[in-house]
Amino acid sequence: MAIVAQSSKFSTYGRPVLAWGVGLLFFFPIFWMVLTSFKTDADAVKPEHLIFFTPTFDNYLNMTDNYDYWRFATNSVISAVSATAFTLFVSVPAAYAMAFNPSRSTKDVLMWMLSTKMLPAAAVLYPMIFLAKSIGLYDTHILIITVLSLINLPIAIWMLFTYFKEIPKDIIEAGKMDGVNTWGEIKEILVPLAWGGIASTALLVFIFCWNEAYWTVRLTTIDAATLSKLIEGNRAPEGLFFGRLSAVSTAAVGPIVVLGWFCQKQLVQGLTFGAVK
Repeated sequence: MAIVAQSSKFSTYGRPVLAWGVGLLFFFPIFWMVLTSFKTDADAVKPEHLIFFTPTFDNYLNMTDNYDYWRFATNSVISAVSATAFTLFVSVPAAYAMAFNPSRSTKDVLMWMLSTKMLPAAAVLYPMIFLAKSIGLYDTHILIITVLSLINLPIAIWMLFTYFKEIPKDIIEAGKMDGVNTWGEIKEILVPLAWGGIASTALLVFIFCWNEAYWTVRLTTIDAATLSKLIEGNRAPEGLFFGRLSAVSTAAVGPIVVLGWFCQKQLVQGLTFGAVK
């Protein structure tokens, strides 16, 4: 009885405290980044101004006035939204074909796509740069959108394949008997039934595209440069400008944090869809 009572007390008080502790631990870097963004570059590295300091908005004003923040933000939106849309345009039909018309090699193809995520990006960086410059696509939205789509396609197809496998095949067969063509099956039957999974996949792909830094920094200079390029530019031989760097980082991660916060229920539902039968 004593053990049961202790377990009940832990469930009542211990788990919430532990959950809050873990949550605060993960949130602390974001809090510190936001706090540092209101410090000057000098105050950001002074121990005496670690907690107590005079807040300033100079970093944010400098970011919009001198760093052309809105151009970088616009490029990020264009790249992330377009890459997400193109990824879904390709992955939905691909996952549909693998889920409802599988072949002997379906599992092998899925494993091959997943294995491409294990390829070190640095191994194909210079061939990619050489090829992009040779065909005149270096520092263009087309290149960034294509690269972001290709690196996220395996994850999107795997997720959608899992969602689609949970849909009874009899529903698709009934649509075929009613004379619905393949595009009609996807548009009128599959998408409404798997809308939650598709939305979760789109949200996850968008987050990955928005946060991508390796390729967007190395395949752009000015015209198609995203917020990752702007963040990377806040360094000099003298060191990092922590105040300005924190302001730019806060402005870059802020929209995606807010989006994830409001869509967390849908994201969790989508990621756990089909996990328990």
